Amino acid sequence: MAGPDPQQLRRLLDRFPEPPAEPEFSTVDDGVRDTYRRIAGEWRDELRRLVDAYAAGEILRETVLEHVEGVPSVRLSDGAAPLPARRAALLDAADEHQEIAALSAWYGDLRTLLEDDPGDLTLFERALHDFGYVAAHVLFLGAGEPRSVVRRLRLAYRAVGVRIDDTAADGAERTTFTCPYRNLGADRCGKRWVCHEKLDRVDDGYVTYLAERGIDYQRPRGCADSEQCYSTVARESPERWWPKTPPGAIQDEPSA
Repeated sequence: MAGPDPQQLRRLLDRFPEPPAEPEFSTVDDGVRDTYRRIAGEWRDELRRLVDAYAAGEILRETVLEHVEGVPSVRLSDGAAPLPARRAALLDAADEHQEIAALSAWYGDLRTLLEDDPGDLTLFERALHDFGYVAAHVLFLGAGEPRSVVRRLRLAYRAVGVRIDDTAADGAERTTFTCPYRNLGADRCGKRWVCHEKLDRVDDGYVTYLAERGIDYQRPRGCADSEQCYSTVARESPERWWPKTPPGAIQDEPSA
């Protein structure tokens, strides 16, 4: 099964950088402090529950990854425009408390553990990825913007029998759909396993191709508690968020 060893995830959870005691932490900027509290509270509790369910074979890696991608965050840029006050507050907090800087490193390790390592894919999975990557050269030929990319993507969905249920554009082109393959092999492998952990490797090929051209394609998500899934396509932007962006990364940026 694609995905990390559950014990690795549990060990990483045990290394979570705990926030300092409340009186000591009270000097940190409100936005950073409140975000840390949310991460260390309900978000981490839910992550631990999901990791236990993943270890028991009750959910797929995709469900854990979706929760991780939705981590509470502090916006550090508005589009291409930096937010200097928020960046300065984060840098001050990181200088004063090593846990602030350590949280970004911990979060990066968590994302790395949950995302596919090409070296860990089976030959079949690599073949599916490579097929998607090659097919993307034809499917997205001449499509350089999210709107044109998503039109081609929806055509590809329909071509393999996927039903498009809804479309929306709100900062990203979003497609909600019903996949006829969600229960394929469910009796032997479990629900959505073939669909997500195998067939989605083709989508990963699309992700690789589009990322090389500055387009962010978030392949299907949201399928765990619904008959529907959704995917998004957006222009890759310089927006920055903490903890996804370490304090050191914005400190090293040239000043505008």
